[in-house]
This record gives sequence, structure tokens and C-alpha cells, in this order.
Amino acid sequence: MKNYNSSLNVENKNIIIQEIFGVYDKRKTLIENELDIKIELESNKLVFIGEEKQVAKAIYLIENLMVIINKKKTLSKQELNYQLQMAIDNKFRDINAYLDEILCTTYKGKHIKPKTFGQKEYIDTLNSDDIVFGVGPAGTGKTYLAVAKAISSFKKGQVNKIIITRPAVEAGENLGFLPGDLQDKISPYLRPINDALYDILGPDALLNLQERGSIEIAPLAYMRGRTLDAAYVILDEAQNTTKEQMKMFLTRIGHGSKAIITGDITQTDLPKGKKSGLIEALKILEGINDIGIVRFSKKDVVRHKLVQKIIAAYENYEQKQIERNL
Repeated sequence: MKNYNSSLNVENKNIIIQEIFGVYDKRKTLIENELDIKIELESNKLVFIGEEKQVAKAIYLIENLMVIINKKKTLSKQELNYQLQMAIDNKFRDINAYLDEILCTTYKGKHIKPKTFGQKEYIDTLNSDDIVFGVGPAGTGKTYLAVAKAISSFKKGQVNKIIITRPAVEAGENLGFLPGDLQDKISPYLRPINDALYDILGPDALLNLQERGSIEIAPLAYMRGRTLDAAYVILDEAQNTTKEQMKMFLTRIGHGSKAIITGDITQTDLPKGKKSGLIEALKILEGINDIGIVRFSKKDVVRHKLVQKIIAAYENYEQKQIERNL
């Protein structure tokens, strides 16, 4: 196929060479190989050579990378890989949609922002719907962003309390035999939640709010029989709920409350033969007004890039196993 040429003017040649081309042009080579194009720097413009549709992807990619650099003054490997994947998949979207969003600010002054379009969709859904399911693989930020949103709503006076719960499957929900008080018993199961709260609020504010009862952390079994009014309620690791537990939790929501249910349906720890309440709820509640469902993909993983590859490898393996058994 005949090569197509197009160019893009650049304002700061040195920034392009340093941040987008990378050391010894490693990033430039990566982009060229993945998009099957060539990039040349001529004076104050980039020249793209390749198939027309691939050149269009490259221009979209470089424009987005330049926006990131202009806003952040730097370009991380994670951001480069994510934007490159979006270009490869033909997902042309306005990057400012998530770069300019600030969910809340940590006690150290760090802004918590969405890092992917999937995370942006999640935050928009949290803003619009009363019950939101955030479903997807580990590392997509679904729990951390849920905690951040809950804290933001509490600080704005939109709710009076934050309640965070999780099924303690490993203990069979029978926590009485474990040593210590309730907090000691459930602490191992709620460590990721505590880490997020600590990171956002800081140790002093977190302790103060817990002592005042403004933040409550409890196993799912302790939700039974309660009505949760004016609260932001988070159910984490929801793939490990039974259908009875999920129904119980969803029917606890009272006036002025919001609920976020997060989980990964590929990592269920329930005993063999037990159906996940999360999987069932997603089927039953799809399409109901004020209930939002956001499904993250491996592209939304914001941990180490190897996490994406690990998830993809497992997906491929599981698909092959299914095909063999057909």
C-alpha cells in the first residue's frame, strides 16, 4: 500500500525529543513499531510516513501526548502506554475530559484525578447515580476512587457518614474465634480500604473521624437489619458475596444515601457451587434508572504495566480452556 505523508507543527522541539522520543529514541521507536509508521523531525514539525489510517492514529497520539506534557511538564511511561493503546484501538477521545477532573485532594495536597477514560466514566457515573457498580480487574482504581468520592461527598456535607464493608470470606464471616475487638478481627480483610483512607485523609483525621463514628468499617454480616440513611456506603470485593448477601446489602440503602459496589468477577473466592451475588446483581439490575454499571478493562489498569500483561495472559488461557471443553 502506498505510503501517506502528513505533518504536525510542534512548539517546543526539545520537549518533543526529551519526553516523546525518549532516551536514544526508545519511545519514538516503540510508537513507530506499534503503529507501523515512521516519524521524522524536520525543523519545527513532525513528519509521519505510513498508511493513512496509521498516520491518523499517530497524529492523534502525539497531539494527546503533547497535551499531557503541556499540563504536567512530563510524560510517564504509563501515560505513554495508555495513550498508545487508545490509538491502536481507534479510540479517539478528548484527553482533556479526564486530565482536568479533580475528584478530591489528599492531606498532602495531591490531587486525585482519573488516569484513564474508564476512570473518568466511573467518576461521572458516581456523580449521577445513587447506586454504582464498578466491575473490573485488579489495579483499575475502582476501590481507591470509590473511597475518594465518598470522602469528597462527606467533606461537602452531602452525606453524614461513610460506611465501608467487605465480605470476610476467608473467615467464613464467623469472626468470633479471632482475637481482639471487632476492629482487630476485621483489620486483615479491610487493609486495602484502610490504606486508601490513610493515603487521602492522613492518620490524624482518619482516627478522629473513626472515633466520632463518621467513618465506619465493618464486615458485611454486620449490615443485616440496618437502614443506612445519609451515608456513602462502599461494598468492596463484592464478587465474594452470595446472592442473599447482595440483596441484603442493596436493600439497606436509605434516604440520602449512595452506594458503590466494587469487585472483580474473575476472582471469586466463594466455595465451589456458590454463585456470586455480584454476577447475579449485574444481570438483574442492568437498565434500572439511577443504577450505574461501569465495566473496567485491562486497559484501565494503572499499576505496573506487567499487570495488564498478566491479566491478558490469564484471559487468553481461560478462553483456551473454555474452547477445549466445548
